[in-house]
Amino acid sequence: MANGQWYPPEWPDRIRRLAAGTLTPVTPRRAATVMLLKDTADTPLVHMLRRRASMAFAGGAYAYPGGGVDPRDDDHRIRWAGPTRAWWADRLGVDEAGAQAIVCAAVRETYEEAGVLLAGPTPDTVVGDTTGDDWEADRAAVAARDMSFAEFLDRRGLVLRSDLLGAWTRWITPEFEARRYDTWFFVAALPQGQRTRNASTEADRTVWIRPHEAAEGYDKGELLMMPPTIATLRQLTAYDTAAGALAAAPGRDLTPVLARARLENDEVILSWPGHDEFTKRIPSGGGPA
Repeated sequence: MANGQWYPPEWPDRIRRLAAGTLTPVTPRRAATVMLLKDTADTPLVHMLRRRASMAFAGGAYAYPGGGVDPRDDDHRIRWAGPTRAWWADRLGVDEAGAQAIVCAAVRETYEEAGVLLAGPTPDTVVGDTTGDDWEADRAAVAARDMSFAEFLDRRGLVLRSDLLGAWTRWITPEFEARRYDTWFFVAALPQGQRTRNASTEADRTVWIRPHEAAEGYDKGELLMMPPTIATLRQLTAYDTAAGALAAAPGRDLTPVLARARLENDEVILSWPGHDEFTKRIPSGGGPA
């Protein structure tokens, strides 16, 4: 049975055009996504959403809350708790302004799409409830880009809790894809007192699921996912608690994973370095094998 690997039908043609030198790669946009975890008696659950089938990018695929960086989030230095911006810059491989924007994107997208906010009134607290009309008005304004996340934090007098995030991995959308993202994946634990909800206009359902069960669904072809999603799910199965995953994050390798395509005889071979399970062999004039 085929697995649930998301594979756009236009990829083979675009791969051939890239190999022939007739396709100019799009510059990837910086993005962040968060694997939000909560503990059960035996294993953590991870929060996932299913992208609407109508979405141009990865429609119908299961993913984590995430999205592109808002350039306004590095306009000024917001109130910040946890490792310094310099530490994050070194960890993420960017400058300090870029580090703030990427971490902000991770926290903002989790708030926009799951209603969970990794921020608090002081450096050692987290807001306990983000429901209610006033909170929803602010969340909607941030999601619509009517208000930057930095402005939202300032207006609410909140401190961004960067210490609640762990940088996990980094994937860059293949050069032959029309929509490209340079995405940092983070792990975080659901703060006490908060709960998730489907606040995203891009998702038609959300679930809390054990990583190994989600991976089994993918293997059976029941759950559609992009390579980085299933790769990170398999990695999460090694941890019995959310705290264990967070403790492992600082030691994780953030060397970007970028798909490669090469011509070999009459086939295009698509591969992701270090992730052999995603290799595809595309016969000349055909779809993925």
